[in-house]
Amino acid sequence: MLRPHNLRERVALFFASFGALLSLLLVFLLYQTAHDQGQRLIDETLTAELDDYIARRERNPHSLPPSTVMLQGYVRDAASAGDVPPYLATLSPGWHDVTVGELSYRAAVLERSGARYYLLYDTSLQQKREERFHFLLAVVAVAVTLLAALGGIWLSRSVVAPVTELADKVHLRNPEDWDHPLADDFPEGEMGELARVFDRHVVRMRAFIERERALSADMSHELRTSLAVIMSATEILLEDETLTEKQKTRIARIDHAARDMAELGTALLLMAREEHLVSSGGGCAVAGVIEKAVDKHRLLLANKPVQVEVHTDPALEVPADCALVDILVSNLVRNAFSYTASGTVVIRQDAHGLSIADTGKGIPGYAVDQVFLRHFRDMASEGAGIGLSLVKRICDRFGWQLRLESRENSGTLVTILFN
Repeated sequence: MLRPHNLRERVALFFASFGALLSLLLVFLLYQTAHDQGQRLIDETLTAELDDYIARRERNPHSLPPSTVMLQGYVRDAASAGDVPPYLATLSPGWHDVTVGELSYRAAVLERSGARYYLLYDTSLQQKREERFHFLLAVVAVAVTLLAALGGIWLSRSVVAPVTELADKVHLRNPEDWDHPLADDFPEGEMGELARVFDRHVVRMRAFIERERALSADMSHELRTSLAVIMSATEILLEDETLTEKQKTRIARIDHAARDMAELGTALLLMAREEHLVSSGGGCAVAGVIEKAVDKHRLLLANKPVQVEVHTDPALEVPADCALVDILVSNLVRNAFSYTASGTVVIRQDAHGLSIADTGKGIPGYAVDQVFLRHFRDMASEGAGIGLSLVKRICDRFGWQLRLESRENSGTLVTILFN
C-alpha cells in the first residue's frame, strides 16, 4: 500500500481512517445490540405465551394452542401426536431458528407433564426491520467517514499551515536575506524550535561555504601563479637554440603538462560556480574548439602511423562556456590520440552532436561501465583517472547525452548529443 508523502494528506487520511473505523465499530455495536434486544424480546414473548397456554391447558385439557398472525402453537402428546408438522417433530426442547419456505420463525420447545409444547413466532417482519436498520446504519457509517475526511482536510490545513509558512519562507528567501533569522518570524512553539535549528544549520553551512570559497580562491591564485611561472620558463627555454632536440622534447612535455593543469583547474572552478556555466557571449562554436584541441594534442601522435580525420559544422553553437567545452573536447581527443597506436581517429561534428572514433586498444569489458567514475583506472591506463569523470559531469550539468562504445583491442566510439 502506497503511503502519502504529503503531511496534509497524511493528516486527512488519518482522520478519514479513524472516522471510518469508529463508525464501523459503532455500527457493529448498534446492530448487534438491536439484534440481541429483539431476540430477547421475542424469547420473552414466547416464554410468557407458553406459560399462559400451559396454565390454561392444565385447567382445561381441551384448550387450543395460540394461533395468531405472529404466533402459532402445537402440542404433542399421546392423543395428538399427528398434529405437529414434520419440521417441528424432530426439534429437541429449547430455542431454535426455523425456516419454512420464505418464512422464518423463532421456535420454543418445552416438555412438561408428558406433553411437548411447540410455539412459533414469525420473525420475517423483524428481519425486514433489521435489514432496513442495517441499511440506515451503513448510510450513517459512510456519512461519518465522509465528515471525518472533510474534517481531517480542514484540520490538516490548520495543523500544516505553520509548516507550509516556514517552507515558503525558506523557498522564497534569497541569499542576501539569510542575515535575518527565521526564528524572528516564529518566536514560540515547535515551529520556533524548528526555525532556530534551521538557522543554526544555515550559519554552519555559510561558514563552511566561506571557508571553502576562501580556500579555492587562494589555491587558485597560488596555482595559477606557479603555473604561469612554469609556462613562462618553458616558453623561454623552447626558444633557446642551444638546446638539443631531446631537451626541447622534455621541456615541451613540461609545458604541455602545465597547460593541461591550468585547463583542468579552470574547468574545476567553472564547474563549482553555477553563475559561470553559460557563456556571457551567448554560445560557443564547437568547430573552433575541436580544431584547437586537435592541433594542441597532435604531438601525442608523434611518429605513430595514425591518420586523423576531422569533419565539423561551423554553424553549431552550444550555450556553454568555451573553456568547459574545450576541456570536454580536449579530454576526448587526448584519450583518442594517446591510446591509438595505429589506424585512424575520426572526429565528426554536425548540427546535433560530436563523435570521436578511434582504432586504439579499447577498454576492457569489465571497465566500460566504470570509466566515468572519478579516479577509476584500469591496469593499462595512464593519468589520474578524472578526465572522463569530468567529461561526464560537464555533460550532466548541461543535459547533454554521453554514450561510450568500446571493445578491447577494437577501438572506442564516444558520442555526445547536444540536443
